[in-house]
Amino acid sequence: MLRKLLIVAVLAFVSACSSSGGAELPDGPDVMKKASEAMKAVKSATFSIATEGKPRVPVKKADGRLTAAGDADGTITIDVLGTLQEVSFALVGDTVHFKGPTGGFQKMTRQQLAQFYDPSVILEPTKGIAQLLASGTDPKVEAVENGSYRVATTFPGQVVGQIIPGVTQGVSGKVWLDQATNRLTKASLPLQDGTVTVSFSDYDAPVTITPPAAG
Repeated sequence: MLRKLLIVAVLAFVSACSSSGGAELPDGPDVMKKASEAMKAVKSATFSIATEGKPRVPVKKADGRLTAAGDADGTITIDVLGTLQEVSFALVGDTVHFKGPTGGFQKMTRQQLAQFYDPSVILEPTKGIAQLLASGTDPKVEAVENGSYRVATTFPGQVVGQIIPGVTQGVSGKVWLDQATNRLTKASLPLQDGTVTVSFSDYDAPVTITPPAAG
């Protein structure tokens, strides 16, 4: 008798966990809308871009800091005619200070940088992550992972291309949205011949971007 009661109790517990777990997953469009609004209010963030395989995008890797004002610094690894080149940069106002593997820092304008990649777009409310999340179609919350909702959705190519140059086609990917803050923690975007992963951390930490010292 005791054994039967234990079996019934275990089955009831498993059933309750299963049903409540499904019920706890929120509506996909609602989660994405909240995430988009949350990203519009971000003041600063640390970001990283990583690639797996050989996706056909010029930016292969990037790490840096961003501010909502548009300033940024960090490093970017770019494919230039089949050769990977790592560039250190500091984007302050309309001036970009950049340095390749050799030599000192040089300057270009923000407009010149935008021809290759402008990381400051990431936190720009009308072009960056906020717009990306708002543009996702048929979003579906699949699960909760490490305190974030994992959402599957499809993004239009022209919006993804604002953040990851070289993308022109729609992308069916996944995003992870923090349950507590609604902010984006990670996005995984399968592209032709590979995958691009964009990650974020240190939201709203104090960040001051300054030009590199001369010499």
